Amino acid sequence: MTDDATTPAVAADGSMPLRSGFVAVVGRPNVGKSTLVNALVGTKVSITSPRPQTTRNSIRGVANLDDPPAQIVLVDTPGLHRPRTALGSRLNRLVEDSLTGTDLVAMLLDAIQRVGPGDRMLAQRLAPIADRVIVVVNKTDMAKPDQIAERLAEASGWDFAAYVPISSVTGQGLDALRKEIVSRLPEGPAYFPEGMTTDQPDELLAGEIIREQYLGRLREELPHSLALIVDEITQRTGGTVYVAATVVVERQSQKGIVIGKGGSALKAVGEAARTELERLFAAPVYLDLRVRVEPDWQRHDTLLDRLGF
Repeated sequence: MTDDATTPAVAADGSMPLRSGFVAVVGRPNVGKSTLVNALVGTKVSITSPRPQTTRNSIRGVANLDDPPAQIVLVDTPGLHRPRTALGSRLNRLVEDSLTGTDLVAMLLDAIQRVGPGDRMLAQRLAPIADRVIVVVNKTDMAKPDQIAERLAEASGWDFAAYVPISSVTGQGLDALRKEIVSRLPEGPAYFPEGMTTDQPDELLAGEIIREQYLGRLREELPHSLALIVDEITQRTGGTVYVAATVVVERQSQKGIVIGKGGSALKAVGEAARTELERLFAAPVYLDLRVRVEPDWQRHDTLLDRLGF
C-alpha cells in the first residue's frame, strides 16, 4: 500500500539519474532491523540474535542498485526501549540521532505481535515527519494472513507514507520495499564508492562478530553485561591477521562463565568467531581473546566513554 510515489525522471540521453539517500531503520527490540539491513545490502554488515539490544551502534549498510540506479544508505539502530541503565539511555539517544538528517525512516513492526506501547511511542515520535516514514511489517513468513492484515490495520491510523509487508528471512516483499524506498529518495550523488557495503571500521566489525558468538551461548542477563573491545588488528608476516580483543563483564562470577570450564567457552567462541573473521579479512586470522571485569560498566558514563559507547 502506498501513496503517489514519484517516478524517476529520464535524462535526455535515455539514462536515469541516480537516486540516493539515508534511510534510518527503527523499531522496538527484536523486530528484525539488523536482518532487514543485511538482506537489503546483500551481505552481513550487522550482527543478529534473538536477544534484545543486540545492536549497540548505528551501523550503516550500503545497498547499490542498478535498475533504477540508486544508492540506499541504511542506518541500523538499537531497539527503542525503556532504559534502565546509562547504556540504555545512550542507545535510545542513538536512535533519536539517527532520525536527524535522514531522507526516509523505515519503521518495523512484528507481524506476529500486536502493536504495543513501544510501537505507538515511536509512531508518535515520527508523526511530524509522517510523509517520510515507511511502515514495514516484518516476519510475514511466520504470520498468518489475518495477523498481517491486523498489523496493517493497526498501523493505518498513523497515516504514514507507505505500508509494506515483508519477510527479511525469505525475501518476500523485499523488491517492493526497495522500489518504495527508491521512489521516495531524491536525486543525488553516490555517498560511497561502488562495492562498498559498510563504513564501519574493522575494529567495530570484528568486535561485533565476536560478541555475536557469545549472544547465542549466554543466558539471562549476561549478554547485556558483556562488551567487546578490539585492542589491535595487524597483518603479520605471511599474511595472517592478528586480532587482539578483550571481553568485558561486570562481575567476577560472570568472568568464569565467559571463560568456561577449562577455557571451553572462550575456545568455542574463538573458533567460531575466527571463521567469520577470516571471511571478513579474506586471510588467516589469529584471534587473541582475553577477559576482564569492569564492575557495573553499563551504569557509569565514565566507563561507557572508555568502552567506546
